[in-house]
Amino acid sequence: MEEKQLIDKLIALAPLLEEHAAEADKLRKPVDSVMKAIEDTQAYRYFVPRKYGGFEFSLEGFMDVGIALGAADISTAWTVTFCMEHNWLIGLYSQEAQDYIFGKQPYIIAPGALAPRGKATPVDGGYRVNGHWEWGTGVMHADWVLVGALTDHDGPPELCMYALPIADVSVVDTWQMSGMAGTGSNDIVVEDVFVPGCLRQNLSEMRAGDSPGAHYHQTTTFRMPMLPVLGLTASAPAVGCAKRTVERFRERLQERTVYGTRDKQSERALAQSRLAHLSVRVKTAEATLKQIARDVTEWGESGEICPDIDRAELRVRIGHVVRESRNIVREVVESSGAHAHNLANPFGRALRDLETLSCHTVFDLDIATESYGRLLLGMPSNTPL
Repeated sequence: MEEKQLIDKLIALAPLLEEHAAEADKLRKPVDSVMKAIEDTQAYRYFVPRKYGGFEFSLEGFMDVGIALGAADISTAWTVTFCMEHNWLIGLYSQEAQDYIFGKQPYIIAPGALAPRGKATPVDGGYRVNGHWEWGTGVMHADWVLVGALTDHDGPPELCMYALPIADVSVVDTWQMSGMAGTGSNDIVVEDVFVPGCLRQNLSEMRAGDSPGAHYHQTTTFRMPMLPVLGLTASAPAVGCAKRTVERFRERLQERTVYGTRDKQSERALAQSRLAHLSVRVKTAEATLKQIARDVTEWGESGEICPDIDRAELRVRIGHVVRESRNIVREVVESSGAHAHNLANPFGRALRDLETLSCHTVFDLDIATESYGRLLLGMPSNTPL
């Protein structure tokens, strides 16, 4: 399959996502039929290594998918793009791990709860893993899970990622959120489960583009630095949501009557000016997002290790794109009257979603800018990059 063909198939599903967006919100998880339609496109093979029958398509094309689906339903888009990208994470593992997983199935659908909320103890042939993780995006349709655990070794514990079949975990229904409700990001619990040694990967070896998978595949896709790829994955649906919200605002201006008058809001100069500003701002956010994707891809093409300072800069740039997307939606809602806050109104849902999404730790600009500022001043980073 060609890259454009798969992207076109996924974009063609946008009306289906939009039709079921409110339903996903009420169900507190993506709608099963929508997820099945997405899976049928072969979406989850997007980043699977070519050596295992995958596509290894471009990061910039992936942004087009995230934006289009995010414009239709940001919760489902967030879930789908994460699960697509988590196949990329498996591509950073060792050859033995990839043979173990991709040798048996063409792709996985898995959440990636990588916070160090678990503990792993070495045993013969592998590790015993225990833990309880929040933010399990994708877990409601998963066949595997990826979790982060501190691993006992000589010296300080190592933060590692473990891959487990969904049958080895428990899912706890905790997802009661004001925004991003349709992601179904419930908790994951692992109780004394054995994980083969090959399904463990030290996260510090994955950060800069020099993972075991990068050395194994020797391709652009798997030499890209990890955190910027994760950040872009999560950002594209936010930009898509802001883009669709501005389109809806333009439509709404031509329908809404200004209170106390017979004037359409579209006839007011301030509304016209707001629309002009918002239209340019959202186009700029989209262009910036795609430029960052190209910059990250260039690191993969170069074959060089992406230094801390460059990864820190990329994180700040991504954070600004998400903040701007949120602020665009805030301004639309501010300009749209109290009806925008009705639970059934897509403006209100977009605002709740982006307020929640923008709190994701990868978009925390206080942490990101402090780290980047320290590096600019010749000081070491005080946060993982």
